[in-house]
Amino acid sequence: MVTLDEIARLLYGTDGETSGWNGSQEDLISFAGKLFPDKAYCVVRQWILIDLTLTSVEKEELTLLGLIPATLYAHEVVLDSRGRFQPKMWVRSNFGVSFIYGCMFETKNTVYLLWGSGQRKEATVGAAFSMSAG
Repeated sequence: MVTLDEIARLLYGTDGETSGWNGSQEDLISFAGKLFPDKAYCVVRQWILIDLTLTSVEKEELTLLGLIPATLYAHEVVLDSRGRFQPKMWVRSNFGVSFIYGCMFETKNTVYLLWGSGQRKEATVGAAFSMSAG
């Protein structure tokens, strides 16, 4: 069972600070467009890259599906290319497919563009996926 303390540490703890893209939003979008020309993107701030604590069997199952044991939570959506999320909303991704250049977290449908500083933390699947939009 996931505790409120575990979720609070994940969302509001200050350990694990790291940097994403430090340039302009326009340059970040342009760079992502060259790497992922046909994929939806979502620019986020105040983000947390969550490395999931899994068993070796669970990791193997994800690998067979072409996924990595990570997900992304962001306190603030800046811009979503397909209008799925409004600015200032929060978002949590599905499992990742790749994490590149320290500023792009790719899922099967979206590349999340990590603008500015964020955090990288470990958490259980239960804690990471306990956040859902109603």
